[in-house]
Formats: sequence, structure tokens, C-alpha cells
Amino acid sequence: MGIRGELFTNQVNLDKRSYYFNVKENRNGDVFLQIVESKIKDGQDERRDIVVFADDMKSFLGGMDESLRAVEKIQKERAKLRAEKKAAKEAKYAASGMSEEKPAKKVYRRKGESRLVSERRAERKEISGRLHVVSKRQPDAEKTEY
Repeated sequence: MGIRGELFTNQVNLDKRSYYFNVKENRNGDVFLQIVESKIKDGQDERRDIVVFADDMKSFLGGMDESLRAVEKIQKERAKLRAEKKAAKEAKYAASGMSEEKPAKKVYRRKGESRLVSERRAERKEISGRLHVVSKRQPDAEKTEY
């Protein structure tokens, strides 16, 4: 038996967290599983742990398995919905005669601004929100003055 009653230890390192699965034995000889989550937050190591005794371990793991199956089922359903939504969108564009690419966005230019400058601004997403609106009415060349 190791220090602090440890019989077995397994460590799983993820991006921002580490999980430790420790099988331990207390002074009375009871065997239990200790699950520890460790993460660094604000420069300090935060640790949380749960303890599952050997008598309850099968029920605990049964609940974990059931939860895992539910998560897998939800992920499959969401992937299926995303695929259906994408297929419907592609069908919509194909039916309307548009290419499969996204339709081009309108680019509005400020008064006196060249096309190149406005395209660069749109690429950098620095459009100020103030748009110059040009009237669609054609000026009448035949206007007469009275």
C-alpha cells in the first residue's frame, strides 16, 4: 500500500484540466474510488474530488454508462440535423439557380471613395456603420425651368 492508502492511480490530462482516478483503502480496510479534477485558475490550483465506495461502484458506473449513451445519442441527432439543414440550404440555392457558393454581399461605398478602398475596408470589417445611400431615381435631363 502506497502513501495515503493508494492502491492504484491513473491520470488523464486534457487541455485545461487533469483528472486523477485513485483507488484507495481507508484505515478500516474499505476500498473506494476517488476522482479528482484539477485545474489552474487565476494562477492557483483548484481541486475538486468525489468519492465512490466499492459497494456503490457498480451502480455509479452504470449511471455513467447510461449518461455516456445519452450523450452519444444526442451528438448523433445533432449531426443528422446539421446535415439535413445543410442539404436543404444547398437544395434551396440549386433550385433558385444560384451557385452553391454564398451569394455576394453588397458593398456600400462612401461618397467619393474608390471601389478598391471600399473592398479593403469590407475585408477588414472596419465599416463604420455610416453608409452613403444613393437615390435610385435617375435625374431628369429634360427638366425645364419656369
